[in-house]
Amino acid sequence: MKIIGHRGARGLAPENTIASFKKALEHHVDGIEFDLRVTKDGKVIVHHDAELTDPNGDKHVIAACTYVELKQHKADPPTFEEVLEAIGHSVILYVEVKPGVPTAPIIKIIKAYLAKGWKPGYFRILSFSQPILLEMQRQLPEIPKIVSEKWSGIRATHKARKVGTRHILMNQKWLWWGFIAMVSRGGWKLGAYTLDDPVKAKRWATYGLRVIFTDYPDRFER
Repeated sequence: MKIIGHRGARGLAPENTIASFKKALEHHVDGIEFDLRVTKDGKVIVHHDAELTDPNGDKHVIAACTYVELKQHKADPPTFEEVLEAIGHSVILYVEVKPGVPTAPIIKIIKAYLAKGWKPGYFRILSFSQPILLEMQRQLPEIPKIVSEKWSGIRATHKARKVGTRHILMNQKWLWWGFIAMVSRGGWKLGAYTLDDPVKAKRWATYGLRVIFTDYPDRFER
C-alpha cells in the first residue's frame, strides 16, 4: 500500500507549502498530493480553497486576483513551478486540479517539464471534475489519471470508465471492507482519503486498498 502525504504533511506543517512537502519527505512517503488554483492573470498556485485568507482573516477569491495581488495579502502560497523545483520528483506528485479551474496553464507547465526530461510517471493527475479529467486525458494521455469521488462507488467507476482509468480515490468515511474487496476484485485500484489510522489502513490493505492519503505520514513511516 502506498502512503501519500495529503497536502504535504498537513497535520505536521502548514498545508500546501514547500515546508509541508519537505516534512512529508522526511517521513519517507511514496508520494505527495497538492492542490492547484489559477489566478486572474493565469499564474498556477498551490492552494486548496477557492479563496485565500490573509492574516487579518479577510478572504480574497483567487480567480479574481492577480498573482501580485495575492502575494500582497499572503506570502505563503507557492507557485506550481516553485514546488516542482523545490521538491523535484523523488516521489510521485499527485496533482489535484480543483473543479472550475482552467486547465490550459497547468497543462502548459507539465508539458514544459516533460520537455525538460521529466517522465510522465512522475505525476498523477486527479480531480473531482469529470470535464477536467477528460481534458487532461486528451492533452496528457501518458500521465495516469485518478477519479476523486466523495461517496458513490458507482459514480466513481462510471467516471473512470469514461476517462479511461482504473484508478479511483474515495472518502474513507464511506468505505468498508466489503466494498473495498468488491472493487479490488473488479480490477479497480482504490485509494482512500484522508486516512490517519494506521491500524485501519493495514486492515483495509488486506482487502485490496492500494493507496492512502494521510495528514500524518509520521504515523505510517516504515
